[in-house]
Amino acid sequence: MRIIVHGGAGGQPDEPEPRQAVLDDAAQTGAAESGPVDAVEAAVNVLEASDRFNAGYGGAVQSDGRVRTDAGLMTSDRETGAVASMDGVREAISAARVVLEETPHIFVSGEHAVDLAAEFGVETDVELLTPEKRESYEEENPPSAGPKAHLDWLEERFGGHDTVGAVAFEDGEFAAATSTGGRSWALAGRVGDVPQIGSGFYCTPAGGASATGAGEDIAKVTLSQRAVDKLEAGADAQTAADDAIAEFDELTGSSAGVIVCGEAGTGAAFNSEGMQTSTATR
Repeated sequence: MRIIVHGGAGGQPDEPEPRQAVLDDAAQTGAAESGPVDAVEAAVNVLEASDRFNAGYGGAVQSDGRVRTDAGLMTSDRETGAVASMDGVREAISAARVVLEETPHIFVSGEHAVDLAAEFGVETDVELLTPEKRESYEEENPPSAGPKAHLDWLEERFGGHDTVGAVAFEDGEFAAATSTGGRSWALAGRVGDVPQIGSGFYCTPAGGASATGAGEDIAKVTLSQRAVDKLEAGADAQTAADDAIAEFDELTGSSAGVIVCGEAGTGAAFNSEGMQTSTATR
């Protein structure tokens, strides 16, 4: 088993050491599992439970004051599950796995994704808004009117980016997973790159990738697929990550990061101020 995890591309964190400790725990937790799907789910669940990351508990607040989670999961045989815009679901990657394993679909969203997750034992009605995020939101004097007022309000506020993800390999099989709370002060119901196949996550027999960063720009250039395409063309994981981010930077001028896992190893690259990662093997 080989696994690499990331805690999001963005600015330098205020407390990098405790954050790195959670990432290391996530990688070790994933590496102890049997099979790459179990590995990435277990690793991401650790990160979703920590308020140090923008996923699950402590995720970004949308314009109506709610935290909504998105996630995607894909295996090397291209089986896929994704969920989006879920209110009260901390373990979003587990909900994505439900879609992958229990439905004929690849993507379920909103309250229906929440209901589906609950039917298969994923905890719902979880409070995802931390006291600090609640206070910060209230200090921004959010509007009480409709979407247009929200758009006017978020024009000067929307931004930030962080996401968590993992890619694992064992016995010739890969799995890639990404989970997020989105971007701060986004319009209620906004969905970014994370649950979109090829953008926030991607996996083929050549390997897998998980992306993080400015979601709208990541989706426009399908960053994760771009990285895996390079694996398929014969690049090693680090070269695939480096080249994908270089192309992303040239095409968008925005910031992002990507982790990659191939048969021969792992790689990570970013053009933001920072992106913490961790790897583990068993």
